[in-house]
Order: sequence, then C-alpha cells, then structure tokens
Amino acid sequence: MTQPVTSSTPGITRPNSHSESQRTVQRIVVLGGGFAGLYVVQWLEKLFKHHAGVEITLMSRNNYFLMTPFLFEAGSGVLEPRHAVTPVRRIFKRARFIEAEVEKIDLEKKCALGRHAPGGHEYEIEFDHLVLALGGVTNRSLIPGADQAIAFKTLGDAIFLRNKIIDLFERADAEEDPEVRRRLLTIVVIGGGLVGVELMGELTEFIDNLLRSYPRLSREFVRFVLVEAHERILPEMEESLARYAAERLWRRGVNLITGTRVQRIERGKIVLPAKEAGDGQSVEIEAETILLAAGIAANPLLATLPVEKARNGRVVVDGAMRSKQHPWLWALGDCALIPDPKGNPYPPLAQHALREARVLAHNVAAAILGREKEIKPFVYETMGMLASLGHYDGVGRIGPVRVRGFLAWWVWRTYYMLQMPRIERKLRVVMDWTVALLFKNDVAKLDLFGERHPTHQDEPNQVERIKGAEIARSSKEIMSK
Repeated sequence: MTQPVTSSTPGITRPNSHSESQRTVQRIVVLGGGFAGLYVVQWLEKLFKHHAGVEITLMSRNNYFLMTPFLFEAGSGVLEPRHAVTPVRRIFKRARFIEAEVEKIDLEKKCALGRHAPGGHEYEIEFDHLVLALGGVTNRSLIPGADQAIAFKTLGDAIFLRNKIIDLFERADAEEDPEVRRRLLTIVVIGGGLVGVELMGELTEFIDNLLRSYPRLSREFVRFVLVEAHERILPEMEESLARYAAERLWRRGVNLITGTRVQRIERGKIVLPAKEAGDGQSVEIEAETILLAAGIAANPLLATLPVEKARNGRVVVDGAMRSKQHPWLWALGDCALIPDPKGNPYPPLAQHALREARVLAHNVAAAILGREKEIKPFVYETMGMLASLGHYDGVGRIGPVRVRGFLAWWVWRTYYMLQMPRIERKLRVVMDWTVALLFKNDVAKLDLFGERHPTHQDEPNQVERIKGAEIARSSKEIMSK
C-alpha cells in the first residue's frame, strides 16, 4: 500500500517550503518499451499513484508497444498491423514518454542520452533510479554472412517479409523455368527453437492460402527448409512434444535438418557442412528467402556499461534484479541474468518478463521509500510453454498437462490476447480473427519500403550508430576544450 510523500517520508527529502518548484523529486527512468519496460512503468504508476515527489519516464525507440507473438499474423494480413500494437501514450496516465533511440548511459553522471532520429536533437535525461529493459537483438554473430538473412523481430520485419514473399510469387508466376520457380519459392528458416518453429508453422499456412491466388503455381514448387543445430527441434520442450511438432511440420512438406550448424550464409543460399553430403562436399541450398531465428543477443548498448556482465553480455543482477555495483541500477528481461533460488538463470520469456516487471517495480518503490527490508527476490516457476504451429494447431505444456492440436493453439492465442493492453485493442484483435475465419489472406503488397529494408530497422547498424554517436560526442568535447 502506498502513502503520500511528505517531508518525513524515508528516502525522499522535501525542503520546508510550500513551493512545488523547490521539491526534491525522485526520478525513475525506464529504457525500453517491450514487455518488461512497459509493465514496469504500469506497476510504478500504480505504486506511486499518490506520490507527487516521484517522476517516471520511459524512453523507447518506438511510440507503441508491439505484441510480438502476433507479429507474423500482423505481417501476413490476419491482423491489421496497427491492431498488433498499442500507442504507448494511451497506456500511461502520468508517466512521461520520450521517443528516442538510447545512445549512451552515463552511470557516473546518472543520465541517459537518446536521439529521436540520426542527426537529430539529443535528449539528456537524468535519473535517480535506472531500469534497463532494452530487450535483445537478433544474434548475427554465430553464422558467417548472417547479415544476408532476414531478421524477424519488428513490425517492419513482418511487413517486409510479406512483401518479399508475395513479390517472389509474382515473379515465379511469370517464370517458365521450373528450376528457377523452385529457387524463388524456397524458404529457409535457420533456428528450430520456439521462434523458428512458430515462424515456419505460420509460413506454411500463409503460403497455402496464397497459392489459391496463383493457379499457375502448384505446391510442388514450394520448398520449406528448417535447420536446427540441436539434435531435435524445440529443444526447450519435452521430446514427445518436439516429436509432435516435427511430425506436423513434416506433413506440411517442411524439410527438417537437425544436428547441423549452418556453415555460412551467402547471397541467395546457405552452405551446410560436408557431413550432410557424405562425400566430403559441403551442401548448398539455394533460396531467395532466408530467415534467421537462431537466438537473441544482448543489446549492444550493454557492452558500454562498466558493470558486471555474463558471457552472453547480459547484466548480472541479484535475485531482486538489482545491480551488484550500483543499488540504483536495475535490469530485467533480455537485458539481465536473473538467478533463480538455485542460482540458475531464468529464461528470457514473455511470461517471466511480465512477472519480473511487477516484482522490480515493488523493489524500486521499496528502495525509494526507504523500506529496504521489503525488497524481495524474484521467484517464479514456469507455468508452461506453448508454441503455435499455424493451421489452428499448437503444442506445449500447461503445468503438468501436455496439450496438442487445437486446444494448445487456442490457449496460446487467448493468453496473449489477454495480455494486450487496453480493451479496445483486445476487441480489435478478436474482430480481425473472426474476419480471418471467413476470408483468407489477400495478395496485396504493403509496399512501404520498396526492395530495400528500412534502415532504422536494420539491427546490425545499431552497433555502428552507438560507435558513431560516441565518436561525434568525443570530437565535440575535444573541440570545446
């Protein structure tokens, strides 16, 4: 239960004056507007609802919250793209929002610097407590040539992929050479974890619907390839559930290549190691569409912070999600390595981020109010894990119960629909699903970007942007001296 801030409230000092301008304010800054960041701010707003001496600020590169599990449906046309996102400013009641790319965090000066657009105005936001919820980026360091593959993490990625696939179907429809047709309509997904399997499942459904508009193209021209380095797909799940998913994908014509790491990616093809051929020769699979879902890497901005980090680049925190070096620095989600009671790290899943946000907000409030004894560790036992396979099919576990088929798919959809902020967005999503039952995907391209992927969605450039900002800032400081 919160209490009004007064001059006697521990942790917050107020001068003996009735002037609002002279009040000492505690500033909480949250960086990142994904699951973790958004829900931290929501809980902080509730905890400090009547505390005028606390300011809450969220800085994020987008002015909307993206429900990432609905990403492919937003791109394929099942959902109207705007219905998969919620405007951030409509969610918060008193928190301040700044749309900017975070470029630097100065822990000594306790300020974060962000820029709305390259070359634009730079914002400097001071803080007393900082929450890192920047999320992760597509891991392109594992495979040489990974920059040739398409990531699938943003709304721009989803729309771009839809445009590309429809464009390839248009080209294949006009092509007479069957071998060229097969190359144009070959789709490779690298990574057979949750993201890769769900992506492949949705792709098979999307393309089956798409083929109805192209009578000159038969299913035999379409080739799906899913490559996974582990011995089986869905290594996060029990073997029996992974076998079910593999069988479903195989029945839809997906070629599963497991126990194999992609040697390299080149323009228009992937190269597998020699053992696949059996004759000492590497295997090349030509494909116009290569998607990378081989894992998430830590946000490159974390590498610039002088705090303890794990080998994967995430910030090491204690069970309460607090930095061991700075008691005012907090981290959660893909940014943090949070230990469970046994010392093992929690997985970077949405269901964990939602619950981490609530505990972290409670701990920040306890720290500000001087109630250190009320700071508690995050303890959570996974409720289960679900994966959508498309075609009204799914697989997973809810508690001790294993579920498959339509029930798993329905629970998966319902769970994430309920997590969508704002009732009007929930209703729009349900209406879109209802319409999709009656009318199939159309073949209209949302040609917003042309053939080139938008640069502001190009994750590999984020490191260069950060380096460039550092160089420009250093040059400015030298000139001023």
